[in-house]
Amino acid sequence: MAAALRALLLSGGVDSVALAFWKRPEVAITVDYGQRAASAEVAVSKHVCALIGIDHVVVTADCSALGSGDMAGTAPLPDAPVSEWWPFRNQLLATLAGMKAVSIGVTELLLGSVVSDGTHVDGTAPFYKMLDRLFAMQEGFLRVSAPALELTSTELVRASGIGRDLLAWAHSCHTSAIACGACRGCFKHQHVMEELYGDPY
Repeated sequence: MAAALRALLLSGGVDSVALAFWKRPEVAITVDYGQRAASAEVAVSKHVCALIGIDHVVVTADCSALGSGDMAGTAPLPDAPVSEWWPFRNQLLATLAGMKAVSIGVTELLLGSVVSDGTHVDGTAPFYKMLDRLFAMQEGFLRVSAPALELTSTELVRASGIGRDLLAWAHSCHTSAIACGACRGCFKHQHVMEELYGDPY
């Protein structure tokens, strides 16, 4: 029987970089779906994977015309719970990563949601439970898990044992390939670094 092959959906942000170091999946998949920070997310993910020793794959599917908010560079939709809300984003990313994962023999797809992602319905435990069931019943029988769902970002970093030198490569900005310092992604990054090390950088 072939060994189980795990893949991580790697955005290059603090959470997914820490999860990559902690869980050491065999492969990481980064999706360029037309988000404004795509080039930095791909570059950071590729570099981190090289440092850790994880195979890295990039999936490109321009869905920018369907986006909204900070990540798409447009005004948030009227019902947006937060400024970076992109409708069905996690479902989209999981599907695109899952399509690639099945093609390379992956049996489990790890996703990097943490407690604060519960702001979005697609960052909650019920969503991931349903997503896992959906993926398992479809072609490929892929399973989905979110190992850090009950942790804060800071708790995840601590649990992972990742060093500051590697974590410093993370790119969490929602609006640009160069950290803007003013979006919710940058604020989160700064908060985690302050909690861990006493300064935002």
